[in-house]
Amino acid sequence: MRRLAAIVVLLILIIVVLLAAILLATCVQRKGRIMNEQAKAVSTPGVKNLTITVVYDNNPYKQELETEWGFAAFITGTEKTILFDTGGGRLLLDNMEKLAIKPANVDMVVLSHIHGDHTGGLSSFLEKNPNVTVYLPSVFPKKFKDNVRNSEAKIIEVNETLQICENVYSTGQLGKLIKEQSLIIRTDKGLIIITGCAHPGIVNIVNTAKALMRVPALRGPKDDILLVMGGFHLEWATKGGIEKIISAFKQLGVRYVGPCHCSGQKARSLFEKHFSSNYINIGAGKLITLADLR
Repeated sequence: MRRLAAIVVLLILIIVVLLAAILLATCVQRKGRIMNEQAKAVSTPGVKNLTITVVYDNNPYKQELETEWGFAAFITGTEKTILFDTGGGRLLLDNMEKLAIKPANVDMVVLSHIHGDHTGGLSSFLEKNPNVTVYLPSVFPKKFKDNVRNSEAKIIEVNETLQICENVYSTGQLGKLIKEQSLIIRTDKGLIIITGCAHPGIVNIVNTAKALMRVPALRGPKDDILLVMGGFHLEWATKGGIEKIISAFKQLGVRYVGPCHCSGQKARSLFEKHFSSNYINIGAGKLITLADLR
C-alpha cells in the first residue's frame, strides 16, 4: 500500500510539473506575440500622403457644388480608399462627378450612424459600385443590412474598436441612445479623427480615440491629435458649453479643427476665434492634405 501511495504521489508531482511547464510556455509564447505586435505597431510610420475631400456637406465651400443637410468625405492615400458616410441622397453622386471622383475607385464605405443624412446616398452609390465592403455599427436595422447585402456588397458589423486597414481604425460603436462610430487615421504627423455627427459627445469621442491609440498593441510613434473634423453636434449648444469643449480640445492637444455639418455656425465661429490659423473652414468640395497641416 505504501508503495502504491508513493507511486500516486510521484504521478501527481509529474502532472503538476508538466502543467506548470505548459503554462510557462504558453505565457512566454503570448508575451512574445504581444511584443511582436507592439514592435509591428510602433514600426508603422503612418500615412504620408493623405487627402480628404468633403463631397457632401450643408456648408458651402466650392461654388460649383450643391449643398444639402448631411455629410460625406472621400479619403485617399490610405491602404484602401474610403468613403466615410454617404450624405442624404443622390447629390452624393452628383458632387462626386463634379469632383472627378469615380465610385469605382472606392474600396470601403464606413457609415458613422443610422441617420438618413449619413446613409441616404448609399443605395444610389451601390448601384454604381457594389464591390465594396461596408463597415456599419452592428445596431443597424436588419432591413438596412439586408438591402446592402442584396446589392452584393460585403458587410462588416462593428461593435468594438477594429482596424479597417493599415493605419485606419474605427472607434467602435459609442453612445447610448444613438450608437455611432468615428474614424481614426494615423498619419506621420499625428492622428486624424473624423466624426459623422458626434452624438456620443465630441470630447468623449476624442478622449476615446486618444486612449485607444495608446494601447501598447496600437501605439505608434506619432499619436498626438493632429486634426478633429466632421459634425460636432453643437447646433443648439450654448456659447458657454461650446467654450468648455474648446478648452477640452486644447487640453487634449488637438492642433487643428474642422467642424462642419451639424456643428452650427456659432460653434464654427468660436472654434475659428480660439484656433485662429489652425481652424479649417470645411464645406462641400473642401480638400485637405497633410501638407496643409504643419
